[in-house]
Amino acid sequence: MSKILVIGDSCLDIYIYGKCDRLAPEGPVPVFEPLHHTHNGGMARNVYDNLLSIGEYCDLVTNEEEITKTRYVEYRTNHCVMRVDSHGRTVKRIKDLDIDFDSYSAIIISDYDHGFLLEEDIEYISRNHSLVVMDTKKKLGEYCKDIKFIKINEYEYNQTKHLLDECSFSFDDKLIVTLSEKGCVYKGKPYPVESVEVKDLAGAGDTFLTGFVSEYLETKDVQCAIDKGNEYASIVVQHRGVNKIGDYYNEQH
Repeated sequence: MSKILVIGDSCLDIYIYGKCDRLAPEGPVPVFEPLHHTHNGGMARNVYDNLLSIGEYCDLVTNEEEITKTRYVEYRTNHCVMRVDSHGRTVKRIKDLDIDFDSYSAIIISDYDHGFLLEEDIEYISRNHSLVVMDTKKKLGEYCKDIKFIKINEYEYNQTKHLLDECSFSFDDKLIVTLSEKGCVYKGKPYPVESVEVKDLAGAGDTFLTGFVSEYLETKDVQCAIDKGNEYASIVVQHRGVNKIGDYYNEQH
């Protein structure tokens, strides 16, 4: 039986949907009238919740103090009027925790670079397990040497690609670059997705990771894993807010 460990920053994603129909009388500031709201786990918690939603066995190691992201969304246009973030803090380092890495089939690092994971923590994790899949907001470097796969989006890749040639190893077999609603690229080969109506890209990368790791554990085939990740991501982007793939995938299959 496969078991997955998710490590990384987590947050509470709050979406407050409402309408802006007028400006404040004291100045040209839109007045937001709340109508309803949703709240879900985000970042590493979203990866964890998505894995649970498709029946995977998994554990989560994350920050002790919660980070909150509150988005105010105009419900008719799905336009985010404002986002308010509050940040927690981290005291313990990964190497100080009693984690039995050998009891897991795969490790997912979901690193949003909010301070929970340092480069030395990522090095420590990847030295202690052979199948580590990482999604990070950090610039890539030597600390990535022992990581099996790294998922980053196109913008993140463009910000860090000039550093790759400076490393003592090749990233060719590691990097999966996601292209939003266009799919992704691995080893120079494009993996497109079926065109769908995109309502919200929030959480798409987390859902891609869910499908990729779950399928890779089952097939050990990178192409099949990428296809599954793309399939999962293309489903959740058709819905507003942060969603769990199991809520929709099980309905369609």
